[in-house]
Amino acid sequence: MFTVKSVLETGSTNDDAARVLGEPGSEGLVILASHQREGHGRHTRRWVAPPGSGLLFTMIAPRRVAASALWAVPFWTALAVADGIAEYDVTVGLQWPNDLLLDGRKCGGILCISRVAGPEAWIGCGVGLNVHRPAADAELDRLDPRPAFLDEAAPRIDLTALFGAILAAFAQSFDQLDRPNTVARAWEARAGLRGTPYRLQIDGEPAPFDAIADRLSPEGGLVVISEGRERTIALADARVFRG
Repeated sequence: MFTVKSVLETGSTNDDAARVLGEPGSEGLVILASHQREGHGRHTRRWVAPPGSGLLFTMIAPRRVAASALWAVPFWTALAVADGIAEYDVTVGLQWPNDLLLDGRKCGGILCISRVAGPEAWIGCGVGLNVHRPAADAELDRLDPRPAFLDEAAPRIDLTALFGAILAAFAQSFDQLDRPNTVARAWEARAGLRGTPYRLQIDGEPAPFDAIADRLSPEGGLVVISEGRERTIALADARVFRG
């Protein structure tokens, strides 16, 4: 189902995938890099990952999906990555909209890309996953809050085997994207979403606020209760703070 292209270094695996997304022969291509010079997350934030410290890849799906299901792709990706990690008896938390957490600290992030063609779309699922903490890295040490690495919970974790487990989880669950609402309910359950406290900063608003998560909206937004009223936070509009 997948063809892996491994590179020692690139600007961004998502940028590389975007250049071929939807082109003949790109279906099922996985671009895996040891290091990204310009790795990025949501809102153009940088993804800091010293060479060889983790998994940095973009998986181009083996077939198109319904354009109406695009909102569910990051949640499906998170579930598959979490399933792969679980092969090492490590349970990661899921935080809206695209983070993976280990003991409350970020260990992974997801950024998906798409190319829409009428009612369908080609998708690329970008994943950055911290696996082995480097002995010393000044840039990493400056990050606040401090990121987590999977080897804190599984010291003998192997990058190649973990990558294979995640790809297997992608293959086994891909058809779930035909049922995006089912993906949302599965993500809510895995995240233990209802009742989880969130601290959010909305673009254009002067200050962050605290809220209690209730559920995902039909478009993948976060429905929260804040100051006694229900509010839906759109995927593109918010920053989530961790302690």
